[in-house]
Amino acid sequence: MPQLGEDIAEGTVAQWFVREGDYVVRDQVLLEVETSKADTEIPSPTNGVVTSIDAAVGEVVPKQGLLCRIDETRTS
Repeated sequence: MPQLGEDIAEGTVAQWFVREGDYVVRDQVLLEVETSKADTEIPSPTNGVVTSIDAAVGEVVPKQGLLCRIDETRTS
């Protein structure tokens, strides 16, 4: 989970836009996170294949918490 603001410590996964096995590109929107201040779309930090989704819809994730894993060495 990226830093979403200085005073925001956690966010709730609202919706995933990708699934395990999907190829994603840098800056592609992966999911939407709800916080006490706003809803935020979280982009992919890199190109690669989503190998696991580690935070389910409705799960509260702390900042710097694991949302998903992306294998940068895979292209499909």
